Amino acid sequence: MKLVILDDYEQASEWAAKYIRNKIIKFLPSEDKYFTLGLPTGSTPLGCYRKLIEYHQAGDLSFKYVKTFNMDEYVGLPSGHPESYHSYMWNNFFKFVDIQPQNAHILNGNASDLQAECDSFEKKIADAGGIDLFVGGIGPDGHIAFNEPGSSLVSRTRVKTLAKDTIVANARFFGNDLSKVPTMTLTVGVGTVMDAREVMILITGAHKAFALYKAIEEGVNHMWTVSAFQQHPHTVFVCDEDATLELRVKTVKYFKGLMHVHNQLVDPLHSMKDHKD
Repeated sequence: MKLVILDDYEQASEWAAKYIRNKIIKFLPSEDKYFTLGLPTGSTPLGCYRKLIEYHQAGDLSFKYVKTFNMDEYVGLPSGHPESYHSYMWNNFFKFVDIQPQNAHILNGNASDLQAECDSFEKKIADAGGIDLFVGGIGPDGHIAFNEPGSSLVSRTRVKTLAKDTIVANARFFGNDLSKVPTMTLTVGVGTVMDAREVMILITGAHKAFALYKAIEEGVNHMWTVSAFQQHPHTVFVCDEDATLELRVKTVKYFKGLMHVHNQLVDPLHSMKDHKD
């Protein structure tokens, strides 16, 4: 497990974007070999998405041979609703890069058979050869995707009822009107994300500090589902200084002492231009 500590949100976002960029380019994706990327929504990944868009617009990165699978979607919210995760992904990322629409997979929260939709999503991931890199964020209670406290750590994609804390936290996106916030979602399971070949989790802000402490310094606990990734062979936690406020000083010092090693993952920064014939 790696813990990468950057000074602030912008630096953490840029490091994460560089990591994704290098992973895709070094994979040498092609028509016969797609890179498969798991993606989150929420406020945390926005900075990372902005940097990826910059790289694409500069001609350094292409998503033409990338397949994406999003973590979750609300149940009952039309895909065109401004707060749906379909809208979020297209408005904040997909429409600015060259991903093929048929390769951007997002759960359908309006499917007539929700469990069948979840099962189909798992099959699509398997048919794509599994996820090469799953990027995630967490809530202040340590949930990843919508795997709320108490979720099974071997869970698969399924229908979930949201915890009251999550509904309250999401109310800001719905005019602070709790009655408008969806109470159910479709979400990948902890096990779904654990199956990825690599996982990168973005954690920024002081309000996520206790969750990072639970994820890094305490044991695996289904009440803090992000802690499961201690047991993944290739997990990278990327955080800013504020998110480390609950960690022991010696923990922070230890991981900061490894930054010269971790930075080799993003330096040198590769470009698609280097691989053109």
